[in-house]
Amino acid sequence: MPPLTRCPTWALALTLTLLGVNLACASEVRAGVETRPTRIVSMNLCADELLLRLAGRERVASVTWLAADARGSTVTREAAGLPRNHGLAEEIAGLEPDLVLAGVYTTRTAVGLMRRFSLPVVEVGSPGDFDALRAEIRRLAATLGEGEQGEALVADLDARLAAATPKQPTGLRALVMRPNALTVSPGSFGDAIIRQAGLVNVAAELGRGGAGQVPLEVAALADADLIVMDEENGAPSLATAILHHPVLKRLAGEGRLVTIPNRLWTCPGPQAAEVVRRLADAARARRAAR
Repeated sequence: MPPLTRCPTWALALTLTLLGVNLACASEVRAGVETRPTRIVSMNLCADELLLRLAGRERVASVTWLAADARGSTVTREAAGLPRNHGLAEEIAGLEPDLVLAGVYTTRTAVGLMRRFSLPVVEVGSPGDFDALRAEIRRLAATLGEGEQGEALVADLDARLAAATPKQPTGLRALVMRPNALTVSPGSFGDAIIRQAGLVNVAAELGRGGAGQVPLEVAALADADLIVMDEENGAPSLATAILHHPVLKRLAGEGRLVTIPNRLWTCPGPQAAEVVRRLADAARARRAAR
């Protein structure tokens, strides 16, 4: 084996100097990427919605396949024609993104792999109330280099909430019954929507926390003023069978039923103002009918 050749001191110094310059340039490039990324990939439906409201389509490399489904997405028009992904690390890495948006609870294996290979990942939070939603919009807007658009989105949300929110609490009690008898627990964004509409969340009275379920017997005895359910989407399933039970049909027949399209409260976002408006309108109608 031939002896190793020693590197002259001047050559070593020059190499280190050039390496330092390259690292500095790379740092500047990375800072620019973090300020205004141009190949953004979203792997979460809620991230899809905020991304497409904050950034131009030309900067979006891919959104989730869910963005095109009008049953759960509010951005089907904005997402039309964009490449779609299923949240798999290999397909996202192949898109060579300079920013990946993920959810805090979803696709954890893929997120871990991307971080392991130094892909830039930002997790979109799950706000529990409207103040947290405003903060999350501003945080993501800053990440995208769209501070002004973020402020405009917050201002639009506030204007729509101001128009929808009752001046005084109605005092009426609302019980949300979703597929599999799931309700919205205290401290969740759904709970914040109910309270914003001037209503009392019956789930809080029942002590339902987390992903709480409400058996039909409990729903009947709760005697809520409003029963809030998802709007029919033409896709029957075992999960939705409970929503067609005679007990709930009787309650609905008494003028208590409010139906909300699933897409309006699947994700915390500006569309929540429309849910507040619909609930507040239903509460006014209910009080007038008494």
